[in-house]
Amino acid sequence: MPDGTVIRPYGDTTGDGMVQLSFTLPVAPGPRAEGAALQLAQKMGLDPAMVVHSHGIGGGGGTAGDGAAFTFFVVYGSVRHLVDLDAVHVEERAYPLLSPAEVNGAIRSGLRRKLVVLGACIGTDAHTVGIDAILNLKGFAGDKGLEYYRELSVANLGAQVSVPELVARARAERADAVLVSQVVTQRDAHLRNTRELAAAFREAMGESRPLLVVGGPRFDPAMAGELGVDKVFGRGTTPGEVASYLVSTLVPAGAAP
Repeated sequence: MPDGTVIRPYGDTTGDGMVQLSFTLPVAPGPRAEGAALQLAQKMGLDPAMVVHSHGIGGGGGTAGDGAAFTFFVVYGSVRHLVDLDAVHVEERAYPLLSPAEVNGAIRSGLRRKLVVLGACIGTDAHTVGIDAILNLKGFAGDKGLEYYRELSVANLGAQVSVPELVARARAERADAVLVSQVVTQRDAHLRNTRELAAAFREAMGESRPLLVVGGPRFDPAMAGELGVDKVFGRGTTPGEVASYLVSTLVPAGAAP
């Protein structure tokens, strides 16, 4: 391992290559299902592999012969693959992480008015945990939400907001930024909804549209340009990161600390 840049997974001992993965197969529980799971694991490069847990889902429930049509597996095994850390490319935060006082001070001196933020879950997505964690006062993991910031005017529109409704509200409120959370990802619904959002704002408001920020556990932060939005946040994003980004992007240069 030159300079520690080439690594292998760690399980029981350093560099042993042990990994754990889970998946579901459309087959009833039993020896045949476990054999299928092992075959799949071996084709994925786990050798040796072992099924450490399995149970039936769907149908009747949990044991062989009860009518369950699917089986969930947890498989443990060793892989030979290596990871070259020098070949890993991720999007690094390109702006300073500011405290609430610094955010408020930058907005007060740079905009001389409150920065207006709207947040919502769009389409049929009713999972508000993400948007609430960013916007609501209590925030996330001890980090206060955007409602805590005195120089931010925040409106949380909640769940299942249609894109036309969000565009109309953003125009009426003269929003500086629109934050959208997407948790439902079946058939790439989060990507489709985001593209619809970007297209609707572009058509309705052109270059005068607000900053468009989307986030959710299945988003790739590098996809912002492809999706037509300004910023994509992934899993684990804190309110402070979002507030710092808004200041870095919307407050005139030199106003931020």
